[in-house]
Amino acid sequence: MTKTIIASLIGMAFTHSAVSADNINLDEITVKANRFERNESETTYASEIHTTSQIEASGATTLYDYLAQQTSLNLLSSFGSKATPSINLRGFGNENGYQNVVITVDGQRLNNIDQTSQLLGAIPLGNIERIEIIKGSGSVIYGDGATSGAVQIYTKNKTGVTVSTSLGNFGQKNHYINAGISEKFIDLSASLAHDSHDGFSKKDITGHHDQFTANTQNVKLKIKPTDYLRFLAEGTSSRNDIRYVSPLTRAEFRGDPRQSAGTTYTQQGLNTDQWKVGTEYDISESLKLAATHYQEDKRSEFTGFIADYDYRSDDISLSFNHENMSVIVGYQNFDGDRKTSSNTTTKNNSAIFLSGEYQPAWISEALTLSAGARNEKVNYRYNPTTGVTLKDSEHLDAWDVGANYRFTPELTIFANYNQSFQAPDIDRFFVQDFSLFPTITTAFNGFIDPAKVKTFNLGLNHTTANNRFKISVFRAQLDDEIYFNSNSFTNTNIDKSHKYGLEIQDYYKLNSQLSASIIYNYTRAIIDKERDFGASVKDKDLPGVPKHTLVANVNYQFLNHASLNINHTWRDKSYVFNDFLNNAPQKQDYYQSTNIVLSYQYNNLNFFAAVNNLFEHENSIQTSDDITSPDGSTYPVDFVRTWRIGMRADF
Repeated sequence: MTKTIIASLIGMAFTHSAVSADNINLDEITVKANRFERNESETTYASEIHTTSQIEASGATTLYDYLAQQTSLNLLSSFGSKATPSINLRGFGNENGYQNVVITVDGQRLNNIDQTSQLLGAIPLGNIERIEIIKGSGSVIYGDGATSGAVQIYTKNKTGVTVSTSLGNFGQKNHYINAGISEKFIDLSASLAHDSHDGFSKKDITGHHDQFTANTQNVKLKIKPTDYLRFLAEGTSSRNDIRYVSPLTRAEFRGDPRQSAGTTYTQQGLNTDQWKVGTEYDISESLKLAATHYQEDKRSEFTGFIADYDYRSDDISLSFNHENMSVIVGYQNFDGDRKTSSNTTTKNNSAIFLSGEYQPAWISEALTLSAGARNEKVNYRYNPTTGVTLKDSEHLDAWDVGANYRFTPELTIFANYNQSFQAPDIDRFFVQDFSLFPTITTAFNGFIDPAKVKTFNLGLNHTTANNRFKISVFRAQLDDEIYFNSNSFTNTNIDKSHKYGLEIQDYYKLNSQLSASIIYNYTRAIIDKERDFGASVKDKDLPGVPKHTLVANVNYQFLNHASLNINHTWRDKSYVFNDFLNNAPQKQDYYQSTNIVLSYQYNNLNFFAAVNNLFEHENSIQTSDDITSPDGSTYPVDFVRTWRIGMRADF
């Protein structure tokens, strides 16, 4: 049945006429991922934009659900946690992909200095204005880790009041309130959000489900004493309690994916306090100075292990925009500390960058050229409570060149060549020796180097009054791609590897009632040579990377105030995480979920009902096979049908 549904969605998108008698116009979309505001079709890099209207039409209530169901990002609940999910973009895999994409919220970096994914659960979906995904580019502005690209999340400058609440099965609760004012000299907004569920799996041996709770508060202030000067301040606090599911064998999962198999779910408390202060000063009509300081204090608490994180960063830039030229020069630093009972480990990044765009009218007003470069220094420090302090550093470079040519107002093409890098996190850079346990020694990891990636992108944009179409191809050449070798239990590098693929986005306004969209990706991630396994690992697929992924949506306004949204997300099978030889008896199953939202608008009230995973497809994360891990390596994720009903009121 699911194959029939997805075929129907594709057929609707490609067989209906894109011409409407009402001449419906798609939203004008600008992109500012590289700090220059440009029309989406005029960028020199591959981009994917999601606006407020798209977010609201989706019916999603959490950022995880929206990104997993509506974008080209391959998100999976990370061993039961949707707050810190696994992320795969452009073939870096569900195991390590989160470290190969930089995610920011209003400029504040969410990437961590250790092997912890970005905390997306602390970002209420209702507070988001726009999401920008740039692919195969972004290393000049975002630096360390932007090897597959970057995701920028921009929150709303709220005016008025919005209240939203929903309830569902498995104890699902989602509540949100956002209020704000905008006056001549001041913008002020605040939000409160709660998201929780009682668990989707059965009780463990201690009587607990795999429940989740998140409470988030945010306050944002902008002071505008003159037309040329602005002061910014923002603070966010989030408290998260997570219980992770335990692994099952393949037989146990197929018998009953909800069972706990006689284990205890791991509990984590994850709390964060973020704030930022900044200023923007328009020196002249063309010249602007901006400076922002960011701070994040975070605590991760497991039974028997507590880690406190202290992140401090600064971003200072001077930008020039005049007629056919835009230039930005800047300085960025990021100081990250992780403190445990036995040591303080630090990763500090500092960088300077220069980026610019130029429209050479003397050649053609339809041509846009871009170029940029970045130099970044990464310092490492391991400071134990007793023992020897270790220090080291790396110097790394990134650069980017691109071009966009407008053939007609509707048709543009772009090409982009980018060099990026990923410096190892502190868990990979330092290695602990347990051979003399209980004495544990820490040393530098001699098996690890920074990863370097060169990516070529070529694409086409075609935009009409009712249709937005994008297609792009890419090839990335990698030296020293970072991964964990489960055979030798070492964090190390793949000597040589490459990735290539095809990406298609299409959004139709079929008529005043019906719209449809499709995002399709074909991706190959190939290991060219890896000496740790010998000659046998050559021309093998990187585990955890599906070749085909598809996101299809249909939105139908069947009454003046009522609409139906149908979404289907499908991802191909792949090799399990540790199967670098591509010969394990088990594979990562394909992922699919069909989701439906029905909404009704009455004045300022919106009532909705939603069903996720309508056909109860039993999705999972497969880390290895049962021979390698006899206690189980199948983690149930997004494997039950869930429903919820709710309302949103705008005043």
